Amino acid sequence: MSAGRPLNVVVTGGSGPSGIATARALREAGHTVFTVGSDAPRIAAAAAEAGDGVVPLTCDLASLADVRALHATIAGRVGRVDGVIHLVGGWRGASGITDQTDEDWDFLERGAITTVRNVTRVFYDDLAASDAGRFAMVTSTAVATPTAAGASYVAAKAAAEAWTLAVAEGFSTEPHSGSGEQHSAAVIFVVKGLMDPGMRAKSPGRSFPGYTDVADLAAAAVGLFTASAAELNGQRLLLSR
Repeated sequence: MSAGRPLNVVVTGGSGPSGIATARALREAGHTVFTVGSDAPRIAAAAAEAGDGVVPLTCDLASLADVRALHATIAGRVGRVDGVIHLVGGWRGASGITDQTDEDWDFLERGAITTVRNVTRVFYDDLAASDAGRFAMVTSTAVATPTAAGASYVAAKAAAEAWTLAVAEGFSTEPHSGSGEQHSAAVIFVVKGLMDPGMRAKSPGRSFPGYTDVADLAAAAVGLFTASAAELNGQRLLLSR
């Protein structure tokens, strides 16, 4: 196990299939896992599905005060956090540029940008001080090929990517351990879309070309903690098939 010890990992946006799969995989890898959602019953059910030992916590990640309270709760239980896997999502689209609404932009800014800013600001010092600090977010291949219909969505995702790359630059300049090696990294997982067993059951004839199974996303998240921080830091890792 990285750092020779179980790590304390937070999965934000943990109520959905990707959060459940990621929390399960991290717990099975031996880590202490806190899974976070905005709805108490949903995140409790997700944690139970992820497996014994996964701890559900409720937080509005768009509220800086709430994220600070979340950090305090986790610190009171286990001390420093070693990893944050940020899976907060959401999609809004339109027909073109002129009908991109302020309401959709506000939703996307809050979910895609504000949550990343809050989580990284609050947990940054923990991750920078850890001997295996990792932050990961999920973005879309659409950022590289924006369409008029998806303008607000790709703009929000691009902003979140830029913020994450800034976090990566911060990690690269942090004082390193006695070995002189970089020990913390921020990365971006790039997917066309995510699929899960429920989606396949609803559409058994669909092949989901290019989509990433949530189990593969989960495996990639676990793998972050055994890969070189210097090699990972600032990378956009394509997970699409």
